[in-house]
Amino acid sequence: MVHRKRDQAHFAVDHTNRTNIPFLQNVLSNDQFLFGTVDTQFIDENPDLILMKPVQNRAQKLLHYLGHIMVNGPVTPIPVNAKPSMVEPIVPEVPLGDPLTGLREILLREGPEGFAKAVRNHKGLLLMDTTFRDAHQSLLATRVRTHDLKKISPFVAHNFSRLFSIENWGGATFDVALRFLYECPWKRLQEMRDLIPNIPFQMLLRGANAVGYTNYPDNAVFKFCEVAKENGMDVFRVFDSLNYLPNMILGMEAAGSAGGVVEAAISYTGDVCDPERTKYSLDYYVKLADELVKAGTHILSIKDMAGLLKPNSAKLLVGVLRDRFPEMPIHVHTHDTAGAGVASMLAAAEAGADVVDVAADSMSGMTSQPSLGAIVACCKGTELDTGIDLQNVYDYNEYWEVTRQIYAPFDCTATMKSGNADVYENEIPGGQYTNLHFQAHSMGLGNKFKAVKKAYTEANKLLGDLIKVTPSSKIVGDLAQFMVQNNLTREDVEQDADELSFPQSLVEFLQGYIGVPHGGFPEPFRSKVLKDLPQIEGRPGASLSPLNFDTLEKDLKARHVDDVTAEDVMSSAMYPKVFDEFKEFTAQFGPVECLNTRLFLEGPKIAEVFQVELERGKTLHIKALALGDLNVAGQREVFFEMNGQLRSVLVKDTRAMKEMHFHPKALKDVKGQIGAPMPGKVVDIKVKEGSRIEKGKQLCVLSAMKMETVVNSPMSGTIKKIYITRDMHLEGDDLILEIE
Repeated sequence: MVHRKRDQAHFAVDHTNRTNIPFLQNVLSNDQFLFGTVDTQFIDENPDLILMKPVQNRAQKLLHYLGHIMVNGPVTPIPVNAKPSMVEPIVPEVPLGDPLTGLREILLREGPEGFAKAVRNHKGLLLMDTTFRDAHQSLLATRVRTHDLKKISPFVAHNFSRLFSIENWGGATFDVALRFLYECPWKRLQEMRDLIPNIPFQMLLRGANAVGYTNYPDNAVFKFCEVAKENGMDVFRVFDSLNYLPNMILGMEAAGSAGGVVEAAISYTGDVCDPERTKYSLDYYVKLADELVKAGTHILSIKDMAGLLKPNSAKLLVGVLRDRFPEMPIHVHTHDTAGAGVASMLAAAEAGADVVDVAADSMSGMTSQPSLGAIVACCKGTELDTGIDLQNVYDYNEYWEVTRQIYAPFDCTATMKSGNADVYENEIPGGQYTNLHFQAHSMGLGNKFKAVKKAYTEANKLLGDLIKVTPSSKIVGDLAQFMVQNNLTREDVEQDADELSFPQSLVEFLQGYIGVPHGGFPEPFRSKVLKDLPQIEGRPGASLSPLNFDTLEKDLKARHVDDVTAEDVMSSAMYPKVFDEFKEFTAQFGPVECLNTRLFLEGPKIAEVFQVELERGKTLHIKALALGDLNVAGQREVFFEMNGQLRSVLVKDTRAMKEMHFHPKALKDVKGQIGAPMPGKVVDIKVKEGSRIEKGKQLCVLSAMKMETVVNSPMSGTIKKIYITRDMHLEGDDLILEIE
């Protein structure tokens, strides 16, 4: 039988005169061929045999990636000079069999309303674990990869079935996964759902902003929630960065129509116990809660994104809400930046909160959430007992303690050695703190971070004391860094607002792109910045045309060779340019998510032997052999041994090429020479050589770490020469163009 099939395969190849491997693979996977029922009409009856699937060539692409890292360094920006640990974490033992059922079983059986009722009737304090999302966003600049999340997931499923939920998605993770980790956020959700079937998953939904930094057409937000629910998401914590009710209700309706649990969140700032902080008073929060309950939320959440909720304030606010809504589950979120997080969450629980947020001990504290172990231990033996075994907490903590060291280049402890009570002054959200620090480093302001924090306080006052959470917190942060970069005081900014080239995020905020802040926009600052720019009235998304998903899908299929999924369409809808760059990267370098984190970040050392599992049953055995010399084309040959065979890749040495290229600097004493106000990439050029430009008009747009800055002309004249091109990377003061 074996000989007969071999002869049939030879016949098939001869008949078509095609001797390529993809054709053979199609033949050998054909049921008719496998059952030996072929004849001379076999190929004619099976035209799909000659439909060749593109060869993935994953192994060679990964070698190219590793070679690129070895020659040019990390592809993701590294904020601090620290090396990833060589020590791989040990995953605690996981028992055989299925994990115990958890609250997700109730959700699947009884729906969101039954789930909410079960939460409210639950005895003891429930916990949400943020280790898989907000904790690493707050401590490690959101850089933790799916590779490391998956390894510990089975342990969590078996030992933490009593959790209210696991927060593992939304927020900055969607953006960072695509932009810096080069992995699909949807695949992360799918793979974790397979590994943790029993615990509800929770995500952060930015209301009408979905998981982006701007408003989207209404149908895009609805479709996003629908696809997220289909991929395993359960609870949607819906908030708006300005507590702008129309944006929140849109997000709530989208999550609810998808069949998710709606957890509407009151974003908290100020201090309800301070009689001098009158803008965001207790009455303000109670009225907002009334509207959210009226709009149909299943759970009411207090989102204390900067850790400003002190114990007395937590007791007051939660107590009032509990009395007002006795049947409504209350879920409280905080950050531990000042060190008061555990005390505040215990006070909230004693006042009637049903759920509070925590993180694994070694991923807690400072700008992250309070310690899981501390809360479990403090509640043990009381009416708030969580029912969680402390021994499991210790094992969980040990895994993350070692894993965190792999992410040393992103760890906030490189410069931040403790929590800091100055958060009560600057009010920087915990999830923004390390990313803001990261941005400061990338813009050459790493040694001025204290000044950035001071400027953040002043920028907030300048904008009228905003509620600060993505994307409003980014707007304040962009303005703060702009002020430090240009040595501007609050008074300077107010006085010269009509002449300064502000970050694009600030301009769009003042135009009304993300909604209306409580108390309105700051005047006359807004008018001076906007001049004659258009302004949006009311809810921004209401004026946007519906997104045509069919057209978008066709466009993606035309531009990308591989299959385009419904999840890809949503990624492109949220982040069109970032998604395209992600697809281009993976087409060039392959599935880098298969690499362990140290290899992903810094590549292998010479003579290092390692394995890469492409998929179950397909493992590459690789040894890094040598780096070649620089050739006349600016390339180096990198040599590997893979599965016993010698392989090599040619890699362009971008660092050497950069050293060979000298970009002129703008001379400040030469009128008409315009320099880059910050390091960044050129994303758009607004003028052409020989064209006339008026003072204050746009010259180009630069981008650095998600912050876009428009460079405006400081004078009227004619564009004499342009020294930049799109996608060019500039340093501060690099010459952009000359005006005469």
